Amino acid sequence: MIFLRRIGIAAETFRGADMPILVFDLFGVIARHQSRRGLTAIENAAGLSSPEFWRAYWDLRPPYDRDDSSSLEYWQAVARAVGTHFDDGQIERLVTADLESWSEVDEEMVDYVTGMSSRVRLALLSNIPADLAAHFERRHPWLDAFEVRGFSCHIRHAKPEPDAYAWCLKALGVQPSETVFIDDRAENVHAAEAMGMGGHLFTSLDSLRERLGDRKS
Repeated sequence: MIFLRRIGIAAETFRGADMPILVFDLFGVIARHQSRRGLTAIENAAGLSSPEFWRAYWDLRPPYDRDDSSSLEYWQAVARAVGTHFDDGQIERLVTADLESWSEVDEEMVDYVTGMSSRVRLALLSNIPADLAAHFERRHPWLDAFEVRGFSCHIRHAKPEPDAYAWCLKALGVQPSETVFIDDRAENVHAAEAMGMGGHLFTSLDSLRERLGDRKS
């Protein structure tokens, strides 16, 4: 088995049994993080912009990502955490603003990653609530390039929980050492490495190309 840690080997040289399996995070790697405009739209819908609001937004996210709570329950919980109330119309606007804030993709990364699909096995492992997963699947047919899509809302586990990585490895039918996990969050990469997977902390396409030993065409 040839591992991607062997820098300098062009990705196109991997074939057959030596083909690496790349497991990608979605947001912050292929899709973009929320823009300032997207965050402002959420704040406008909430009527809040305090640090406490954003702390509740993130602290209460894991159950939403795992589909343990609905969008309605999630936003109600956020409101309770900051001592306010969101009515049904406001929650509908919050859901829409939240979806749109996560909707931008990095087209260069999309082209690069999907262009590998004929020679490399690809998988996704992403923390993503059900509404957003459905939104992405409707909008982005390029998701079909991924042999396995481990969306947290479907597998009911969220990174960096070990069961999230275990689910993905089982779905791929491979050993951890046969994979490299690519994510922009260090805690998620470290969790993958603790499972025996290779890991790459994503910062840019150029850094990923260098890690894979790939050459720009």
